[in-house]
Amino acid sequence: MTGPPPAASGRTLLVALAHPDDEVGTVAAIASQIARGDRVVLVWLTRGEATDAYGRIDPGEVAARRDAMAARVGRLLGVETRFLDFTDTGVIATRDASLSMARLIAEIKPDGVLTWGDAWVRGMRHPDHQATGRIVRDAITLARIRSCVEPLEPHREPAPIWTYRGLHSPLPAAAIDAEPYLDLIFGVADIYHQELQFPDRGWLEERLRRIGERWGCRWAEEFDAWETEGGLVQSLLPADPAGLGPHPERAATESPNSD
Repeated sequence: MTGPPPAASGRTLLVALAHPDDEVGTVAAIASQIARGDRVVLVWLTRGEATDAYGRIDPGEVAARRDAMAARVGRLLGVETRFLDFTDTGVIATRDASLSMARLIAEIKPDGVLTWGDAWVRGMRHPDHQATGRIVRDAITLARIRSCVEPLEPHREPAPIWTYRGLHSPLPAAAIDAEPYLDLIFGVADIYHQELQFPDRGWLEERLRRIGERWGCRWAEEFDAWETEGGLVQSLLPADPAGLGPHPERAATESPNSD
């Protein structure tokens, strides 16, 4: 783990993605929580070692280089960073994978989670992205179950989900004005572009502008809100639950034989 220690108070946003550089489209969401004094933990399931950006070199060397880039990103954003040990292009949504993530969630105890969601277009529908989203979303439920995360305590507090917004998504959208965070957004993008030639700055600017146009902003990020109200927000957390609100907790009961 790298980054600052957990905040003494405030909320925790977990950002769980497949590869280092996946977070380029979430920087405003991350920075807006940090600006509130909240804690953000940025987790990548793989090190992105299958990239062709370095040519034919040892995957271990690629992983080391991407480790170094990710550490720079963490320092720039002021967040904790962690890697899990999944294989790039080999992320599969299994029960064991979700149990591994559930234990991490039980440790971090997030108040909200940002990850990959359903997608229909090239790039976003990368199989690692889709599998990561499923693993993380399932893990939020498994983290509530003691037998799944022992010896850790289960995390039963609400942890609403946001995901990258897919082109044809039917879910409510939540957007964040990205203009206050442009220096950070392009700073993160430049760290990756120096070695990976991605993301292209012109592409990123166009993406932010197009989303902004939908929300009356010059620049914006946009996410699917799975369990919370949509709209233009200052930050993802805190959030108002949509519909009937969080799932109710089981009423505490005592065994007839208890003291």
